[in-house]
Amino acid sequence: MKIAVYGATGMIGREIVTESLSRGHEVTAISRKATEVPGATAHGADLADVEAFTEVANGHDVVVLATGPSRTGGSHEEWLSAMNSAYTNAAGTRLMVVGGAGALKIDGARLVDSPDFPAAYKNEALTLAAAYDALQDAPAALDWTMLAPAPLITPGERTGKYTTATDTPAGDSISTQDYAVAMLDEIESPAYPRARFTAAN
Repeated sequence: MKIAVYGATGMIGREIVTESLSRGHEVTAISRKATEVPGATAHGADLADVEAFTEVANGHDVVVLATGPSRTGGSHEEWLSAMNSAYTNAAGTRLMVVGGAGALKIDGARLVDSPDFPAAYKNEALTLAAAYDALQDAPAALDWTMLAPAPLITPGERTGKYTTATDTPAGDSISTQDYAVAMLDEIESPAYPRARFTAAN
């Protein structure tokens, strides 16, 4: 398959690129500065560039969105607008979205709304939750899946083993490597069309 990964140099994006290449897929690694990634085709583009995104979507079987809102105090509206634009212009290709754990629920309540949710991550989690809400309202023609990580996701070991769930966390943590395994398993054998799921070790 031809897979394009936006945010290819980020913590999660680079693992998705690595896992995709290890399975023999043709990968376009997209970042703002077209950073070289061994084995992949480097491409410079901003998610907000509608013309560039449309060209990428038309030229690939799958587009993975592994970007996120600003962590430097900037407005999140630009990122949300770019995500909404991608939802609108991705028809004809499969869209895989890296989600956030904050919108997962326990006993019907979102994690991000819990008084114990870390304040440092709350704004980002709320923005990622808004991106999920918008995705559910995406055009019917859009073939999308969102994979939300476990509440804790950090670089670690690729075990190739994980458990999944839909609205409730499947566990406490997952390595970025096994998150990528779950993402590629879903790309190769779709089980959650137009739906969100989550994975944990």
